[in-house]
Amino acid sequence: MFNKFNARRQAAAVVAILGGLVAGCSTPPKQAQQSGADAKTTLTLPAANSDLQQRQRGVLLRERARWIEADWSELPGWGSDRAAELWPALLRGCARPADGFAEVCAQAKSSAAPTDDAQASLWLMQHLRPYRVESHQGEAQGLITGYFEPMLEATRRPQASFQVPVHAAPADLMQRRPYFTRQQIESDTTLRARLKAQELAFLEDPLDLLVLQIQGSGRLRISDASGRSQWVRMAFAGHNDHPYQSIGKTLIERGELRPGEASWPTIRDWLRRNPQSAKELLWSNPRYVFFREEALPDPAVGPRGAQGVALTPGRSIAVDRGSIPYGTPVWLDATEPLSNQPLRKLAMAQDTGSAIVGAVRADYFWGWGGEAEAQAGRMKQPLRLWALWPMSGM
Repeated sequence: MFNKFNARRQAAAVVAILGGLVAGCSTPPKQAQQSGADAKTTLTLPAANSDLQQRQRGVLLRERARWIEADWSELPGWGSDRAAELWPALLRGCARPADGFAEVCAQAKSSAAPTDDAQASLWLMQHLRPYRVESHQGEAQGLITGYFEPMLEATRRPQASFQVPVHAAPADLMQRRPYFTRQQIESDTTLRARLKAQELAFLEDPLDLLVLQIQGSGRLRISDASGRSQWVRMAFAGHNDHPYQSIGKTLIERGELRPGEASWPTIRDWLRRNPQSAKELLWSNPRYVFFREEALPDPAVGPRGAQGVALTPGRSIAVDRGSIPYGTPVWLDATEPLSNQPLRKLAMAQDTGSAIVGAVRADYFWGWGGEAEAQAGRMKQPLRLWALWPMSGM
């Protein structure tokens, strides 16, 4: 729950921010010496807000984080991002806006889309205020990882090597908490018979099912007995309420892999070389995820995140909802996977995950396909982030 500022202090803060914009830009946003569709907005960052420097910074409290009022000049790399690329993700988030965003979203929907990145950045600066996100203990550095939407081959009925079922949620899932473990679901013959009616499709590899369950959704190309196939989406429909246990971490703890080696290719290779231990390793993760099948009319649209809107590759992240509300724009300060190349960009908080816990914690949605899978598997970088919040939504 947020602390409440008094009305006078709110008004002073708004004046200070707008004053900083005017002082920094001196004149209204300039147009480059071009005309028509080629005109570009020139973005000049405002000077440091002297009012913010002289008074105590505002603090907004969340369940698992505190937000410290910041100046736009404090955001590393602000103004260098392709900010106009955020607009589609922002509008999708506005379909289910966060509390306090109703007015901002109404203005975004009624405004023309920014024609360039500087114009998009300026729009955000005129409507939002940055806050540095940190833990209640003052820790401002956290972790960013990556996730993706798997693309897998499947069959509608068990056949040949396709014997691993993808299950819909059973009718008694909510009545029995926790539900049966992964090992029970996959080994108990009576339970398997009960769940037979919940079989949506069949995969070839048990590890593919685990990857699908960890990512929370995926695309299956399902072939029928005639050989015809179609792409469908498997969307998250619930889990058995058991804790998630990383099998990569299990292999490291057992000395089978060294720290930093637990990627999906190395885990898959280990399972290939140790088939007698495959089930026991997979069963070390008791969590089991259930799905619902959805049509895939537009392959360019991502899966729905926890906010209930479609995710945008490179512009949607999963967060801890106790730190950042769904629908909040954020500024990320991290690096590219396995690199020192800065990753500083805008994103929308639109999803969550069982492992995404903490004040400064994010999971970056890379999209779908081989490159997205590779990048997501490599990503484990230090992170700082800033939440962008409406000036009138405290």
